[in-house]
Amino acid sequence: MDQYGIILLLLAIMLGLSAIAEKIKLPYPILLVVAGIGVGCIPGMPKIELDPEIVFLLFLPPMLYDAAYNISLKEFKNNISTIMTLAFTLVFMTASGIAVMVHYLIPGMTWPLSFALGAILSATDAVAAMSITKGLGLSHKTMTILEGESLINDASGLIAYRLAVAAVTGSSFILWKAGVQFLFLLVGGYLVGLVLGLVLTFLLKHTHRKSVVAISFTLLMPFIAYLTAEELHVSGVIAVVVIGFMISRLSRAKNLAGETRASYKSIWEIIVFILNGLIFVLIGIEFPYVIKNIDPALIWPLIGYSFLICLLALVIRMLRIFLQRVNLEKTFQRKSIARHRRALLNWKECLIIGWSGMRGIVSLATALALPLTLSDGTAFPQRNVIIFISVVVVLITLVVQGLSLPLLVRFLNVKHQNH
Repeated sequence: MDQYGIILLLLAIMLGLSAIAEKIKLPYPILLVVAGIGVGCIPGMPKIELDPEIVFLLFLPPMLYDAAYNISLKEFKNNISTIMTLAFTLVFMTASGIAVMVHYLIPGMTWPLSFALGAILSATDAVAAMSITKGLGLSHKTMTILEGESLINDASGLIAYRLAVAAVTGSSFILWKAGVQFLFLLVGGYLVGLVLGLVLTFLLKHTHRKSVVAISFTLLMPFIAYLTAEELHVSGVIAVVVIGFMISRLSRAKNLAGETRASYKSIWEIIVFILNGLIFVLIGIEFPYVIKNIDPALIWPLIGYSFLICLLALVIRMLRIFLQRVNLEKTFQRKSIARHRRALLNWKECLIIGWSGMRGIVSLATALALPLTLSDGTAFPQRNVIIFISVVVVLITLVVQGLSLPLLVRFLNVKHQNH
């Protein structure tokens, strides 16, 4: 079977299982991941190479753009404090916590390698979070916090990853320089997104009567923005998110009302649905391949370490979100403005947000993007171990948290707490 036939097979599996999942009331990402593992184990099945560059370019821009476009801007502003806390502070707390555990737990994991693994697994995944929480009846505030976090934390996670890998490959790590580089990447990504967003806004205002042309511009711009930003060595994630926000505001104006907006929504729903499904199948497919590169005697110990990493990440996330609840109450207790009151979190919302920290395709792609060799030509140390742990952690969070999240929502009975 050639690559073209494999892609068609994966699409057919994805469509069929998505329909089945809806009938049996099971989150379809779980079924697709399991199916992907099964496909990868078929004897004689050609190895499907998951190129990290293709993942970042093909999957990330449209998924981020669509999420930014559909997010509630009003709720995003109301909950900006919680979103930024989760997207930045929590990412670095998680990366550091995992690094400390891994350094002392796994033989051969130096501090740079430990921080590289921590950075890979530090950010939650927008695709996983939205796919599994969709249809659970969560409040707009809870969904916006999860979406907003997943939109921005990819940037902080990828930046932390770059710095850690640079340290592994021999570059000296200086804290203040890393901080300056971090700000440069964020501000640069914002400026690229702003400029290209203004260009796209101009184009849409002058082509909105030609719906096919207008929609084509919106399909191309996320990819152009991501590539442009990355070529300039700034954050492509932030650039795409900024454009999504800008076009979201524009689409709510009269300029894009009517047929163009309806067509736009339909086309993007199809694109996102297909990409969503393929992502989870590909995650499953990678597992049988990465397990072949690990010494059989290490497989079960590494799976055990992966469970401990998942537990630690969950504990750190829970502690941070409940601490945020306390901080919000202290900050806004003397303010009676309705916007401030709406930003407060109750314990049920904290529990659901804490439990929704699944990892996904970005963690997998960043692990696979680890260089094969160092600058001196020697093999990148512990590369197979890091990739294996990353894949297992992704699978654990998707299956365990993905299956239990709907049960938690029903147990807490939050569907009637939306207002």
